[in-house]
Amino acid sequence: MADQSQKKSGGLGETVSVIVQALLLALVIRTFLFQPFSIPSGSMRPTLLEGDYLFVTKWAYGFSKHSFPFSPNLFDGRIWGGAPERGDVAVFKFPPNPSLDYIKRVIGLPGDRIQMREGQLYINGEAVPRERIGEINNPDITEMDRPVEVWRETLPNGVSYDTLDLTPNGIGDNTREFVVPEGHYFMMGDNRDNSTDSRFTVGYVPEDHLVGRANIIFFSIAGGASPLEIWRWPGDLRPSRFLDMVR
Repeated sequence: MADQSQKKSGGLGETVSVIVQALLLALVIRTFLFQPFSIPSGSMRPTLLEGDYLFVTKWAYGFSKHSFPFSPNLFDGRIWGGAPERGDVAVFKFPPNPSLDYIKRVIGLPGDRIQMREGQLYINGEAVPRERIGEINNPDITEMDRPVEVWRETLPNGVSYDTLDLTPNGIGDNTREFVVPEGHYFMMGDNRDNSTDSRFTVGYVPEDHLVGRANIIFFSIAGGASPLEIWRWPGDLRPSRFLDMVR
């Protein structure tokens, strides 16, 4: 009986040890390597859609207190920092409420002057090349039951991406000139007429609020379905988006 009791207690101890080690490994991976992130809104359409699940590269910009769960106040600023590049799609903490994660595109670097004029983006007084490439008539991509214009922008460093123009002369199409402070970044959504970003309440994003760079979509499902609703997979999965790199 004693041998059986020791075996049971030993087996339980080993099981607990394995679980603890697995949790610690998952915490290390999430903190320092990759963090899964789901897209909650349409602000980055057509690049990212609600129901996209992606990995965020945590080491891309170094680490700050916001790299850790619950943002413990361990140190100020960033360590092993790497600067974002213009055009990166980045996850960051919402400056007015750092408990919230946002995802947008890096448009303005420290010291830049950013402005929208009649729907055209200007950086440091120069118009960013913008080409109308057609229309999308797919509500899953545009969230609209009508064709939507698509415009391709090319930033000064050569990064190109598509943007949606839902509403000509929308509220964000004409802005004042924003001067990005040192240690901050100016973020915008690709869905220009449906994005709460640095033109509005997001404001300038401090560098220590950056969480990481969006890297790859590993799963995608439409219709507001949960990945756990397996019975909806046949109609709502987007397999063509699986393993797409985020650009």
